[in-house]
Amino acid sequence: MYISLFCISTLLSVSLRAAGQTSYANDFIDPDFIVAGNFPPNTGGAQTTITAWARNLASRGPWSVMDKQGIPPTGNKHDYLSWAPYWWPDCSGVGNTTALTEQEIWTTCPYRRRDGQFNPDVRTVNDIGNFQELSEAVLYNTLAWAFTKTPSNENSQNAVRFLRIWFLDEATRMTPNLDYAQMQRGPDGQVGSSTGVLDLKGMTKIASAILILRKGQNTDWTADLDAGMVEWCQQYIRWLETAEQALEEASAENNHGTFYYNQLAALKLIVNDNEGAARVTGAYFSGQYQSQIAANGEQPLEAARTRPYHYRAYNLAAMITNARIEKYANPSSTVWNRTSSSGGGIKAALDHAMRFSARDSDEADYAAELYPNIAAVGSIYGDADGAYVAYLKRADPGFSVQPYFLWNQPFAPGEGRALPSARTTASRASATRKSSAGSSSDDDSEENAALSQLIGSNFWSTMRLSLFALSVGLVMF
Repeated sequence: MYISLFCISTLLSVSLRAAGQTSYANDFIDPDFIVAGNFPPNTGGAQTTITAWARNLASRGPWSVMDKQGIPPTGNKHDYLSWAPYWWPDCSGVGNTTALTEQEIWTTCPYRRRDGQFNPDVRTVNDIGNFQELSEAVLYNTLAWAFTKTPSNENSQNAVRFLRIWFLDEATRMTPNLDYAQMQRGPDGQVGSSTGVLDLKGMTKIASAILILRKGQNTDWTADLDAGMVEWCQQYIRWLETAEQALEEASAENNHGTFYYNQLAALKLIVNDNEGAARVTGAYFSGQYQSQIAANGEQPLEAARTRPYHYRAYNLAAMITNARIEKYANPSSTVWNRTSSSGGGIKAALDHAMRFSARDSDEADYAAELYPNIAAVGSIYGDADGAYVAYLKRADPGFSVQPYFLWNQPFAPGEGRALPSARTTASRASATRKSSAGSSSDDDSEENAALSQLIGSNFWSTMRLSLFALSVGLVMF
């Protein structure tokens, strides 16, 4: 009975890992690394997870700004709309004699900021959530296509369709500005906030995908679509570089400023302006970065927030992304050696952040946010004393099957060596599969075969993930 329970809990652990998804704060993936396809054998588990995530995300699309129920002040649903997340209505002085409707609250009551306290009603207008899902669906479906080394497949068709619907099709396209992003409600006017620029930070993921489609010569990403996307991004770049609320975000000293430069630099890459992208990241490292990291690695502006563990990891992800974009745009750059005016750098910021445990506070739900940063720093600076691998083995024993492990090579070369690559397992499954009428699709069969081999080849490492479930089972039975 104990063995059966153990096996069940182990298989559940692997299945949940493959099915569950994590939204990384941000990252830029070198398209040349992906297109070359020379992935180490130990990235097989990560490839399998990426393929599974791609399928799951695609099933939820497509997305469009036209999907929202709310209407921007312009009356044009093509205009992006979101509500400021930490602002709450104060109706105490309104003088109403009957209960206010939601619409009356939104326009009548003054709104007050409560830092870190998310107002759940902002998701009643969900352009921000839809864009986040779009950016991840485009990225993971593009990666899954790249693994196959084919001119086109279902994954790339999905990625291109999602891009076309959100950005290019006349009936569904987004207007290239964020005039009403994180709009502050209340009687004093319905205007967007500078912080709303953060809503489209996922443009970095979209840039990674578009560059992979281009360089991989994907046949679904046509010259006309590429030209249309370049034109859209050029218009949006002009807004980011001239609009008052965008320029206010550009001057933000904390993570908002860091992410602004992520987004603008990524857009420059899409419009084929690598030199401009390097100038953008250079402005960040000469500007905000200089005051963001103390000598001991602390990020003072993030540590002062209500959720310091989260904000340290959040800003660190954006710093790493800026560095990766600069290195891609200018290969001779020494950006990874840049330090702040206090002498702190990206590695010091990570090492300091690792001293704190999210599980020892009320931030346990944010614990995994630091993990991709650990792998990223390890891939750049090395892990001579094994501290980074040891941390992830304790905190996330199956980290080698997480997508971030794929593009953070050569971090932890000894991990995940027994895992087959997604492409290899799919090929083997295809070669041995017997065709039969009414059977599941080829893609489903190949993915299931890949996952089965993943479970079998990594059985002993995945068993560690289920020790808690086993201990509970022993007590119960």
